[in-house]
Amino acid sequence: MARQRKKSDLPSKICLTCGRPFTWRKKWAESWPEVKYCSDRCRNHRPKGSLPSSG
Repeated sequence: MARQRKKSDLPSKICLTCGRPFTWRKKWAESWPEVKYCSDRCRNHRPKGSLPSSG
C-alpha cells in the first residue's frame, strides 16, 4: 500500500477571489493547472472582468 503524504507536502495555490491558500485535491489531479478558485462559491463570485477566456 502506498505511503500517505503530509498535507504540507501537497502543492498549493492562492484563490483569486478570496485570497486564501488552498491545497491540491485528488479530484483536481487531471486539471490542477486550470484550477484558480478554492470552491464553487468563490468561482461563482469571482471579481468582475476576470471571466474565463474559453469560449
